[in-house]
Amino acid sequence: MNTIPAEEAAAIYRNAVLKVMHRETQMVKTEESLGRITASAVYARYCSPLYNAAAMDGIAVISAHTATASEVTPLVLKQGVDYQVVDTGDPVRMPYDAVIMAEDLLDAEEDSVKITASVPAWQHIRPVGEDIVAGEMLLAGNHKIRPIDIGVLLSGGIVEIEAIKKPKAGIIPTGTEIIEADQVPREGDIIESNSRMFAAMTESSGGIPRRYPPIPDDYEKIKHAVQGAVKENDIVIVNAGSSAGTEDYTVHILKELGEVLVHGVAIKPGKPVILSIVEGKPVIGLPGYPVSAYIDFENFVRPVMDLYSGETNSSRNVMKAVLSKRLVSSLKHKEYVRVKVGKVDDRFVASPLARGAGAAMSLVRADGFCIIEKNSEGYEAGETVSVELFRDIEEISNTVVAIGSHDLILDILADRMPLTHPGIYLSSTHVGSMAGLMALKRGEAHIAPTHLLDEDTGVYNIPYLKRLFSDRDMVLIKGVRRIQGIIVKKGNPLGIKEIRDLTGVNYVNRQRGAGTRVFLDYKLKEAGIAPSEVNGYDREAATHMAVAALVKNGGADAGMGIYSAAKAMDLDFIPVGEEEYDFATEKKNLELPKIQAFIEVLKSSGFKEKAMTIGGYELSMAGEIIEV
Repeated sequence: MNTIPAEEAAAIYRNAVLKVMHRETQMVKTEESLGRITASAVYARYCSPLYNAAAMDGIAVISAHTATASEVTPLVLKQGVDYQVVDTGDPVRMPYDAVIMAEDLLDAEEDSVKITASVPAWQHIRPVGEDIVAGEMLLAGNHKIRPIDIGVLLSGGIVEIEAIKKPKAGIIPTGTEIIEADQVPREGDIIESNSRMFAAMTESSGGIPRRYPPIPDDYEKIKHAVQGAVKENDIVIVNAGSSAGTEDYTVHILKELGEVLVHGVAIKPGKPVILSIVEGKPVIGLPGYPVSAYIDFENFVRPVMDLYSGETNSSRNVMKAVLSKRLVSSLKHKEYVRVKVGKVDDRFVASPLARGAGAAMSLVRADGFCIIEKNSEGYEAGETVSVELFRDIEEISNTVVAIGSHDLILDILADRMPLTHPGIYLSSTHVGSMAGLMALKRGEAHIAPTHLLDEDTGVYNIPYLKRLFSDRDMVLIKGVRRIQGIIVKKGNPLGIKEIRDLTGVNYVNRQRGAGTRVFLDYKLKEAGIAPSEVNGYDREAATHMAVAALVKNGGADAGMGIYSAAKAMDLDFIPVGEEEYDFATEKKNLELPKIQAFIEVLKSSGFKEKAMTIGGYELSMAGEIIEV
């Protein structure tokens, strides 16, 4: 045996297996999918909620009709005329656009109530698509299904998923001296136990074990067993006979049947391991000593199992991270705040996600919990907090943290990165272009997706980087040119044709600092229209898909967004202009392997083909680097 370092041996074998391996998939019922690995991205069929739903027990009212209510001049409302009684979860249909909690109502005459305060539009209403929007990615490919994922999948209308088939592992125990555990041992006998351990380890690795009867130390019998197991399984383990003794036949058999890449590694215990390929299948010879066998399984068999099953080893860890946003909490409760975590420079950064009780998708997106103990008012931004992780620290360390503007291509990039660059991931938080640039400036993100139009120059993104990062070397990773426009109902029943027509409809806007809102403000100014003339200008949605969902389901007549969101929701679209959606980062970040991987995926034909199927994009400059 010529021993080589374990890391080198593992790398050699991994590359060899990747060249020959073939993953198979199968359809699995969602309710039976726990622990399975998704073969590709899963997208929602339905919104959740499916309709505008009451978030409290009380009455549904027309918010504008409550404007005069006060402690001094209470307002009496008549049932069936001014309000409808609703329970939590009931549909709230137009013209009703707000809910008043039952405990805020005063008794009046029969079928009437009295209120002492006006209510804003959409108070205590969960808008359609608040949690899940039809067409959005629920789970990326290569994702291990958890209990919360099953709930979200079913809420999104997914009753079955395409999962990677569990790999079959054939286990062949060898040795003239071994007997089964139910036999009475005599002098010279050894009860065979390794194969049972391998079977359990295979199951814990996401595989299906098949244990064969023990084979005596006979060259032809072992050879015949290996040939049969290779035909019936994806991976084969031959136990014992891997050393260099007179009856250690395994290495000679594997050389005859295939190619032995490694025989012997610099591990103690565990030196006599054999790594081979036979008929396009990985066949691994493990030593007979139980401790050696266990160590070699963990180092060489489990990684191969992971390649076939898509499994990623994970463990619960508690770590320290810098909080990116202030968290205020009640003194009365112990609160579990869902957070995304990423490593930027030399520190871990935790970004809080939605805290609402109905936001199940925040659990899917979360990397862990930041726990705020009872009798604590919370934490300030920049404070170091403890985070209980769902993901492995190494996985988090290899994640590109993107904070900024939303676009559907982020889902495509997040789906493709771990498939083309195993072990590297993309995590995105949608806060708008300006907020993303500020997060980048504070060192809380690697990249900031942005599409900010400078009114003075008509140039996208670069003027903002020059103003905000005058003391740093910055670059712009070019993304896509995309079409911005007005998203309207199918058939455009209100006949909306241009920005001027927004003054006569019920509009939904994007959040402050969002590039789409900056673009709208620019167009309103160009048309001589004041924001106050647009009904709904102050009503905000966090993403393009959320805007489209509100238009689709009657919560708004129109909203500014991108073509791909309108197409995804089968809505009409009035083009207003073309814009540049790019990724800002510091120049030094270009040296990071995970940023290099991000750029490679952005340039790849697979990404471009997928983006083109969505529609509304021009990708000729995707991945190019512009120094600022």
